Amino acid sequence: MNSPNLTDTAHRATGRTGVLLMNLGSPDAPTGPAIRRYLAQFLGDPRVVELPRLLWLPILYLFIVPFRPKRLAHAYGSIWMDEGSPLVVFSKRQTAKLKLKLAQQYGEDVPVALAMTYGNPSVESAVAELEQQGVRRIVVLPMYPQYSGSTTAACYDAVFAEVQKRRWMPDLRTVGCYHDHPSHIAALSNSVRRHWEANGRGDHLLMSFHGVPQHYVTNGDPYYCQCQKTGRLLAEALELSKDAYSITFQSRFGKAPWVQPYTDETVRALAGRGIKKLDVMCPGFAADCLETLEEISIGCAEDFVAHGGERFRYIPALNEHDEHIEMLAGMLEAQLHGWLLPVPETGDVETRLARASALETAFRGGR
Repeated sequence: MNSPNLTDTAHRATGRTGVLLMNLGSPDAPTGPAIRRYLAQFLGDPRVVELPRLLWLPILYLFIVPFRPKRLAHAYGSIWMDEGSPLVVFSKRQTAKLKLKLAQQYGEDVPVALAMTYGNPSVESAVAELEQQGVRRIVVLPMYPQYSGSTTAACYDAVFAEVQKRRWMPDLRTVGCYHDHPSHIAALSNSVRRHWEANGRGDHLLMSFHGVPQHYVTNGDPYYCQCQKTGRLLAEALELSKDAYSITFQSRFGKAPWVQPYTDETVRALAGRGIKKLDVMCPGFAADCLETLEEISIGCAEDFVAHGGERFRYIPALNEHDEHIEMLAGMLEAQLHGWLLPVPETGDVETRLARASALETAFRGGR
C-alpha cells in the first residue's frame, strides 16, 4: 500500500489567523431571476422558517418564489447602488477598513474575508479565500448585534457545513452577540448625536428592530430581550425619558403573530398623536439594506406623512463609520487573544521539513 505524499505546503504553513465577517445576503441584481434564486435559498433555510418542510416548501416554491420577486424587484431597484446591493457594498467597505485596522492593531497583516449566508460572496468562497492565505484559525463574526437562531445560528450552520468538508479543519471561534457591548452603545448613541447636530432634534426617537415570529422567543430565542436591552441602554446613553422613544419591530411576514409592537403601526400612531418630526434608527442592522433603506426610509416615511406627520428622518446604520470599525476591532480582541501572539517553534522551516521527511520514510518502512 502506497502512503500519501507529504507535501512541503503543509509543513511550510504558518498557521495564520483570520476573521470571517458575515451578514445575511442579497440578490445579485434587482431582477426577478436573481431575487428568485435568493429567496429560494434564504426562505428555504429551516433556521429562517421553522415550519414543517412538507407544509412550508410547497408554499415557498408554488406561491412565494414565483410571485413575490416582481414586487421585490421594484423595492430593490429603488435602493440599488452603482456598486451593487447596499448591504454587500457597505459590508465590503467594512471588511476593507477592518482589515486595515487589525493590521495597525497587531502590527501584521490579518486576513479578513466577507461571506453572506445566502447569495454572494458565498461562505464557500470566503473560507477558500482564507485558506489560500494560509489561515488555520478563524474568528467568525456574524454582523448581528442581537443573537437569533434565524440569523446568528444560521451563520454558524453555514460555516460549520463548509469547514467539515475538509480533512484538516481550521480552528474556529465565534462571536455570539454584542447587543450590550459598551462601545457598540457608544457608537450608536454618537450616531444619533451627529444626526441631531446636523438636522436638529426630532420630537421622538423610534428604534426599529427586525422582527421574528413570537414562537421563536417563546421557544427560547433571546433576540427580543436583547433588542429591548440595546434600546434601553441607548436611551440611557442619550438621556431620553420613557415617553421620548419607542422600541418596535418591523418586517413581519405571514399571518402568525410576531413580536410587538409593530413598527408600521407605531409610526401611524405617533403621527396621529401629534408627533411632527420623527427620528428613526435601526440598531439591529450593522449595515443598511432593503429593510432599512426601502421599508423604513421610504415606506414608513410615506406612511408617517400620510397620517399627519411632517418630517421623517432616518438615521443611517453604522455601516463603515470609523467608530464602528474601532468597535469591531476592539470587540474582536478577546477572540483573537493568544492566536495573534508569537508562538515559539522548535527549529526553522528546513528543520521541520527534514523531520517530516524522516517521518514519511518511517511511515513507508512500516508498510
